[in-house]
Amino acid sequence: MALRILIVDDHEVVRLGLRALLSSQPDFVVVDEAGTAKEAVEKAKIHHPDVVVMDVRLPGKNGIEACRQIKEQVPETQVIMLTSYAEDEILFDAISAGAAGYVLKQVGSDELVRAVQCAGRGEALLDPAVTQRVLERVREADRQKRAAAFGDLTEQELRVLGLVAEGRTNKEIAKELFLGEGTVRNYVSSILSKLGLTNRAEAAAYAVRHGLHEYLEQYG
Repeated sequence: MALRILIVDDHEVVRLGLRALLSSQPDFVVVDEAGTAKEAVEKAKIHHPDVVVMDVRLPGKNGIEACRQIKEQVPETQVIMLTSYAEDEILFDAISAGAAGYVLKQVGSDELVRAVQCAGRGEALLDPAVTQRVLERVREADRQKRAAAFGDLTEQELRVLGLVAEGRTNKEIAKELFLGEGTVRNYVSSILSKLGLTNRAEAAAYAVRHGLHEYLEQYG
């Protein structure tokens, strides 16, 4: 069955070029075109296309907002963001909005066709030029999230919390870290206070939920 495609760009010449390219493929059918974000959402709701090929920069609301609305209202539709520039913030916003991929306008026609086919199969895709930056950004976001979760704790408190998460008693923690039991109790109290928790069980759950083990492996 042919993939049904909606083309969205505010420049008529670009739309014509995309239509000519995509319509030439035997397994593609261009069902409609749109020149604004509002039109894109309305036509996506009417046609339920398999794939929307959409420019990031559109009059009024941008293509990212249109993508978000389309994914909310026609979730089975895949959206490919098409743009002239590999700008990090736009890329991450597009992915957050639910875009299946982000393709630079500079790619050749074969690459764009493959991107549409990939999106039509429900596969996520990214232009190779920006894939590495996405991975780096994801890692950085993960690092910042963990740092925010444990940033108020000292190195020793992190070690104590890690052992609490393993189910160790104060006596066992004291032996492991060469501390007195009273000192361990003080550390546990300080940890609970800083994290806004009331007991060891909550502390253990917090540590697991926020990835303390991974945090300690990377920064411990």
